[in-house]
Amino acid sequence: MKQPDERDVAARNSERDVSETGFAALGLDPRIASALAALGYEEPTPVQRAAIPPLLEGRDVLAQAATGTGKTAAFALPLLSRVNTAAKGAERTSALILVPTRELAMQVAEAVHRYGKPMGVNALAVYGGSSMEMQVRALKRGVDVVIATPGRALDHIRRHTLQMTSLKTVVLDEADEMLDMGFAEDLEAILEATPKSRQTALFSATLPPRIASIAKRQLRDPVLVTIDREVVAVGETARVRQVAYIVPRAHKMTALARVLDIEQPTSAIVFCRTRTEVDELSETLMARGLRADALHGGLSQDQRDRVMTKFRTKKTDLLIATDVAARGLDVKHVSHVVNFDVPADAESYVHRIGRTGRAGREGVAITLAEPREHRLLRNIERMTSQRIEIAQVPTVDDLRAHRLQLVRTTLRETIMDGGLDKFRGIVESLAGEFDVMDIAAAAVKLFDSHDVTDEPDIPTVHPRPEDRSARDNNRGRDGGRDGGREASRDGSRDSSREGGRPSRGAADDAPRGAKATKRSKPEWSVARLWVGAGRKLKMRPGDLVGAIANEVGIDASVIGAIQIADGYSTVEVPEEIAEDIITALRSTTIKGKKVLVRRDRMR
Repeated sequence: MKQPDERDVAARNSERDVSETGFAALGLDPRIASALAALGYEEPTPVQRAAIPPLLEGRDVLAQAATGTGKTAAFALPLLSRVNTAAKGAERTSALILVPTRELAMQVAEAVHRYGKPMGVNALAVYGGSSMEMQVRALKRGVDVVIATPGRALDHIRRHTLQMTSLKTVVLDEADEMLDMGFAEDLEAILEATPKSRQTALFSATLPPRIASIAKRQLRDPVLVTIDREVVAVGETARVRQVAYIVPRAHKMTALARVLDIEQPTSAIVFCRTRTEVDELSETLMARGLRADALHGGLSQDQRDRVMTKFRTKKTDLLIATDVAARGLDVKHVSHVVNFDVPADAESYVHRIGRTGRAGREGVAITLAEPREHRLLRNIERMTSQRIEIAQVPTVDDLRAHRLQLVRTTLRETIMDGGLDKFRGIVESLAGEFDVMDIAAAAVKLFDSHDVTDEPDIPTVHPRPEDRSARDNNRGRDGGRDGGREASRDGSRDSSREGGRPSRGAADDAPRGAKATKRSKPEWSVARLWVGAGRKLKMRPGDLVGAIANEVGIDASVIGAIQIADGYSTVEVPEEIAEDIITALRSTTIKGKKVLVRRDRMR
């Protein structure tokens, strides 16, 4: 592969006259430019300015851009310009967009439909969990753009229901996420099945060696586009206020309810590690009178669609979700993000809190951390170079004072609005018998009927002295066992994803003839699981990583050493969610088969 053609976006934009800015100046089809204007799009984002022109020229593009930078339009708009809507039947498909999750598939399909509506473009989202028969019928009728998850796309290619003969463009969106979920071999198989003359665009939040390897094999002389995250200048306030509460696990639910009561979010996403936790938390919050809905991989597609429609239309205040289920969601009105558990790595944390503070709005990121998780907060601070404020959980007195303040504000607004004459007679009739102040106080008491005196006490937890000193000593300094992981952020995600030092027991406890996948040493208690499938069933580490991440809704980086033997495999997972993982894997299939999953008896 030739050295990528790096384009200086800033210089090019500075030379362009102000009158020539906008989507029309990028060379898009006038019908698409008109559609964008109708949708309220005025100026392209940096990634759109950099990626659209070379894509329109037919060049391959390798783009590094984070979620929320406008990359969907960056690849969707150029490929729409190459669509031949006059074609008919199954060979009509001219573009294939590969994405990691069905939520993102639906979101991209919706965007393609909106952008291409004036041209009559037909887009179809193809993903697992939806009827294969309906997808086959739609593909036979003819679809211009297919947006698919890798597994389902490969199924259709092998069935010959997704035709490649007219394919002009292939896009890999969130490529690093697809690799983390174990889709590397599927992606290679799909790309090998596409025409060699195709145009390829690869978009990824990071560009680790695995992405570079795919780009070298599959892209031809690509234009390299790099869009850095927005950097907050020194002295400026970041759009997202980050705060953490240290609270024992037994009191987390009460703490969450109190924090939500104080914060009064207009719209919030609460992230949990497992679908079981999502269900329990949503039910508890609804029992407390809050409008909450659950979103996880255990819901049917119709249920997921209904939940997201309610959340987008503000009929639900709280969305309780797993990481995988919420990946790809783009809801601009989210005021708060809550981590019910501390994410296992900094990138998951950044991805979660990126759901708030969008479109120039201010956002709040709240994390409920157990005392033993305080070290993880320090790691996140060090890796993101951002401070997380440690606050005390509101007490019963805090809640009472807050609610009385709300009552005071409401009464003041009512007095200012006037229209009180018809109520004066009641006050005057009581004034002859009671003090006017007592009458007003009784009215306030009736108004503030919610009693919080029965709320349980939450123990106050302070960081251990060694935690505080370590935090001060490490601020602004690389070092310790986390230094290597922090340094890796300039290239690969971290050593656990590219083969760092083996986790505990990876060498000493490896079964005879087993192939071990090296991953970084975890910073939490681990459990080893035994899975009744190995090399004889063509089991790969990516199969286990993808199954666990998808079914349980956790980040792939928390999965430790994986060992593949002839008849079985073992995998290290966090101890506290081991039972959830066992339950989830027993209820699904791996490599198309039901397999036995239990704790490894050798440990």
